[in-house]
Amino acid sequence: MSSTESPDPVRSPTGHKDLIPRTGLIVPKAKKVGRVRWAIGFLLFFAVLINYIDRSSMSIAEHDMRMEFGLTEGQIGIILGSFGWSYALMQIPMGMLLDKIGIKWVMRAATVLWAVSCFLTAMISGMGLLLIARLILGLAEAPIFPGAMKTTSYWFPRSERGMATVIFDSGQRLSNVIGFPLVGAAVALFGWRGAFITIGVLSLIYFIVFFVFYRDPKEMNRKGRLSDAELSHILDGGAQHEDAPTPNPLANLGYILRQRKVWGMSLGLGCAGYVQWMLLTWLPGFLQSQMHMDVAKSGLFTAVPWLFAVVVQYLLPGYLLDRLVRNGKSSTAVRRVFIIGGMVLATTIVGTAFTTDLVWSLIWITLGITGITITFSVTNSLPALIAPEGSVGATGAVMNTVNNLIGTTAPIVTGFIVQFTGSFAWAFIVAGVMLVIGIIFYTVVLGRIEQIPTVEERAAAEVATSA
Repeated sequence: MSSTESPDPVRSPTGHKDLIPRTGLIVPKAKKVGRVRWAIGFLLFFAVLINYIDRSSMSIAEHDMRMEFGLTEGQIGIILGSFGWSYALMQIPMGMLLDKIGIKWVMRAATVLWAVSCFLTAMISGMGLLLIARLILGLAEAPIFPGAMKTTSYWFPRSERGMATVIFDSGQRLSNVIGFPLVGAAVALFGWRGAFITIGVLSLIYFIVFFVFYRDPKEMNRKGRLSDAELSHILDGGAQHEDAPTPNPLANLGYILRQRKVWGMSLGLGCAGYVQWMLLTWLPGFLQSQMHMDVAKSGLFTAVPWLFAVVVQYLLPGYLLDRLVRNGKSSTAVRRVFIIGGMVLATTIVGTAFTTDLVWSLIWITLGITGITITFSVTNSLPALIAPEGSVGATGAVMNTVNNLIGTTAPIVTGFIVQFTGSFAWAFIVAGVMLVIGIIFYTVVLGRIEQIPTVEERAAAEVATSA
């Protein structure tokens, strides 16, 4: 496909198609359009950051909790894993709810539940309540990524989606650098109960900020907090329209699940997610057992690859991708290059299987994490680009569900590989195979990165073709 192909048509603010190119901006570049949308982007960043601190906090405090309640490693493992059960189970229902009643109220309710879960954890007295608290946390955090994707579809023109997605996606990666020291310090200063109260207060502060500040673009414009120029910049740049007709949730979900693009995107990300989950859960263990590091040093070295990846994330799928699209390059071609390029770069992680040298291991791991981060950043922008009008929440939820179902197998598979082989070598080889499979889904199944027509639009097109 030529990099100079004609941009894909999108709806104009009046609802008509074929009037505005995806990469074109009607607002002149010289005109100041405001930066409220970027404040919204950083509001999403802090949501994701706090989410990931919430969900990782128990892994820091679990030793003290286990000692106090007399729990076995198996019991604490069940409690740690229970978050993923409700999180994965509620992805699609929460995505449908986001499409049905909107971002504002779903996210308000979710942020209250984050805080409730943390305060409940601080007050518990046994395994049963611990389990309930983690299940509540999984339910409460289920809307965050579909909600962030839907928010960017409302708030950002297509030529700014790269950086907008990088901003919220970087929250999960920086949590690996910020979250562990923060929770560890809180446990040391206040005990594990005090640590959860601290995190609960942090979540409550975020709820207040979100409640006061967040509105959808048109409502904020009516209240005089978003200029007409910035609203036009957003809408004329191809943002989805918040007043689009709301489709029937169940019928719409069935329609989305029948779309080849959705499965190509979801399964491709799931393969990348497998490797990310493996690294998130087993990288410290690999450094400790195979590279003979102590716990403190392994924590430090674990943070380095993620920090490097975040820097690259802002430069490449953030700044450079948007610049190329604004300069008229094909949105499909540019995003496919970044996605596939990220996956190819990530396959270098296989090199870790063939070295016992610490420096080379860290080089291969850093390259792998950087490639995964590039792919995730661009793929997380796709639901807002390909979903039928009014369906970004459900589309993003389907993608996130598939990603989590595949990704959560990685810790288990890796554990058994290490148990039976006595080495991480085959675990890294399996990771490379998963990445190659992901490349196939992205290249063969996903196809053009363009908006899927609604049921009504597809029916009208079929009638016009047959006439």
